[in-house]
Amino acid sequence: MFPPIVDHWLLGARWLPSPNCNARPDESDISLIVIHGISLPPGQFGGPYIDQLFANQLDADEYAYFREIAQLKVSSHLLIKRCGALTQYVAFDQRAWHAGRSHFNGRDECNDFSIGIELEGTDDIAYTDAQYQSLLKLLPQLQQAYPLTRQHPLVGHCDIAPGRKTDPGDRFDWQRLRHIGTMRTGF
Repeated sequence: MFPPIVDHWLLGARWLPSPNCNARPDESDISLIVIHGISLPPGQFGGPYIDQLFANQLDADEYAYFREIAQLKVSSHLLIKRCGALTQYVAFDQRAWHAGRSHFNGRDECNDFSIGIELEGTDDIAYTDAQYQSLLKLLPQLQQAYPLTRQHPLVGHCDIAPGRKTDPGDRFDWQRLRHIGTMRTGF
């Protein structure tokens, strides 16, 4: 089991607060967990660029792709790197800006009521055992701290923004999460 969540921060995670967040409309409504995939530049792992993107410090001149995204104001609650290490950017009681235009179970604007977890990866490269191990330890912690998340299946960004987003992609193994009772269903 991971260290506990205290004051909406995961103890034991690296903390790198992002300015890209704000208050939730209803702080008590944290009822969905969304899995994302991210790599910067696309297909490359291990650099400082995800941290820089979420901190609004990405150098648009470093890679051509960065010119398209450097001005974005985005964040996620957590990142799980390829080695399984966790970074938390936004306190769980705050609204991270991870889902964009989104819809789940009759509700729009999933950022209002969800926790976003980024996995360092791509749609077409398998995620690592270390990432799944971290995720399998983390999810029960989140469900204990935010019990409303138990009422809904774990979803991918692709499920709440179909046609616009494809992550975490076909290489994400949803079956590896079956042991915690949170399954992606009906999508």
